Amino acid sequence: MSRIRKTTGKRMSEAKQIIPHFYVTVEVDMGAAVAFREQINAQIDEKEGKVSFNDFVVKAAALALREYPNLNQSLNGDTLYTHANIDVNLAVAIEGGLIAPFIPDADQKSLGTIARMSKDLAGHPRNGGHLPEAYQGGPFTISNLGMFDVDEFIAIINPPQAAILAVGSIREQPVVVDGELAVGHRMKLSLSADHRITDGAEVARFLGVVKKFLQNPVLLAIS
Repeated sequence: MSRIRKTTGKRMSEAKQIIPHFYVTVEVDMGAAVAFREQINAQIDEKEGKVSFNDFVVKAAALALREYPNLNQSLNGDTLYTHANIDVNLAVAIEGGLIAPFIPDADQKSLGTIARMSKDLAGHPRNGGHLPEAYQGGPFTISNLGMFDVDEFIAIINPPQAAILAVGSIREQPVVVDGELAVGHRMKLSLSADHRITDGAEVARFLGVVKKFLQNPVLLAIS
């Protein structure tokens, strides 16, 4: 096993043994986000990098963490730490394992900045670069398997974090709108949370805010 795989395996085993996980899933109407992303990327030069749906999720989650700072905490032993900044980790698969660099102050960054940083954070380690400071932060992680044609999944919390958000594929499917059958775009989000830090009602409300931003994506551009 690679060093990264050994470390990941050890941390995930400890997490499942110690952290009382619970899971909440919501379905998001991504129709407006699909159209909004097309409009944004039509105005962006290819060299600057296009905005992805994951960038939307990062910004939406960061803004939701402003409203629910309890999920922006980390637990180490019996000590609960509240973080002043909203840093969001991104789970990145590399050769031999999984890493989670973070975007600092994600709630304050534009979608374009998040897009550029996300690509840099994912590309640098995959190309053999080492940015140790990029892994020293973030009480909240996003793991996206949508590009692998995955409908939904649940993820293991990376201690000492409070939660991890699992993102599935955007599906074109039949939906009922105002009593009429139509074609819509739907995506499922599943949050794994530490029951010592939060509870189901709070997580449900948090996901409701994430859903609100994704279904009204213009709010992501002006917030």
